Amino acid sequence: FPVFSWPVITATDVHTGRAHILTRMTSIGAFVKMIKTRFGDTLPLVDNVVKVQPFETHQRHLRTISDYASYKKLHATLRGVYLSAFKARIRFGEPRLIQELWDLRDKSFLAIDFESSERNAAAILEWGYAAVRCGHLDALAAWPPIPDENYRRGHYIVSEYADKVRNKYNPTFPWQYAFGESQVASKVHLPQIIQAVLSSLASPDSETQPNSLVLVTHSAAEDLRRFEEMKIKMPHNLLIVDISVYESCLFKAGLRGAMVDAKTGLPRQSNSLLSLRSILHSLHVPIDFALHNSGNDAFACLLAFQMLVDPKNTHVPPPRTNPPSITLNGSVAHASVPLLLTPSNMAMSAIPRSLSSPQVPNLDKRQSLSIPARSTSFPNRLSMIDSYMTNASLGIPDDNGRIIGGPDALDSKFAQATIG
Repeated sequence: FPVFSWPVITATDVHTGRAHILTRMTSIGAFVKMIKTRFGDTLPLVDNVVKVQPFETHQRHLRTISDYASYKKLHATLRGVYLSAFKARIRFGEPRLIQELWDLRDKSFLAIDFESSERNAAAILEWGYAAVRCGHLDALAAWPPIPDENYRRGHYIVSEYADKVRNKYNPTFPWQYAFGESQVASKVHLPQIIQAVLSSLASPDSETQPNSLVLVTHSAAEDLRRFEEMKIKMPHNLLIVDISVYESCLFKAGLRGAMVDAKTGLPRQSNSLLSLRSILHSLHVPIDFALHNSGNDAFACLLAFQMLVDPKNTHVPPPRTNPPSITLNGSVAHASVPLLLTPSNMAMSAIPRSLSSPQVPNLDKRQSLSIPARSTSFPNRLSMIDSYMTNASLGIPDDNGRIIGGPDALDSKFAQATIG
């Protein structure tokens, strides 16, 4: 049977997700014809042939099986084929698979966000993250995660661009991080910090098993491009969820109900993607913090993801009674009443610091400075949440959420900075 030299490909079933070694029906017909010509026997066509609709639509490498050894060798690659297709299906926002990821309760979800200069996208102004370790919380019987308590988060401002580079069309608000304390770090140290956060959450790389870390982002292509420019090493088996794509797939599947385009007033198109602000509005999340702050955006991104996969059990953080102060014409106005952005005044987004406000001192490339948040209603819980982190990795935060020395020996001022 194998001597016939079967032309085959490896692919996964679009319905079951299982990997298979596939051949064409014409090849089976040619085999039956060969048997009749060579031996004079007519083989009946069996009715238990598994017919597969391949998930992969691009051209596949054609191989030939002529003996059992070649079949066994090809069969050993099926786990890698499955993982490759599984990563792609998660990236494409397939609702069933993403829901299963959350329901397993053994993954860690890390939301990230970059803020870059409009003139030079490679100039990173801020980086923020928010993470939740589902396996750890489930083991402690603390399920589902409470965003305000169980999210581990941080926000970093690049010292070289602080109060120096401002975006004109999409202003950023680096000093209005609402969920902890911001840190000022040099652009030389920022890649080390990002790598330490990723390494502390990710499992070892594998060619056959998905990673325990799932990266959650809004506009994944841009964030991954920043990682590549900064030479951040990511596991090849890392799963990536783009919440804009995922939300769009939920809408196409009819799982989000009827929606109206806020710009045109017409019914929403099935192929449309929503901004992070629009997703939060559709989920009825009060936006009482400034977007286009990378730390706030990362927290909001993870919150939106949790609400999409588990809307019934997710606790939305209550409106803050002491929002961050806003700088107006060089004076700091500390709000004495809650500042809640409702649909009627949503256009009143937080205003960035003016040029006349106090500036960050010029820092040496090896220096960093801890900037206290203006809001005290979100205390820093990192020391309680991150106690599992080890000091063995390069530049990894210790049990108190502090950065220890790297290859170029971060100075004492940077080592004492507290992650928000």
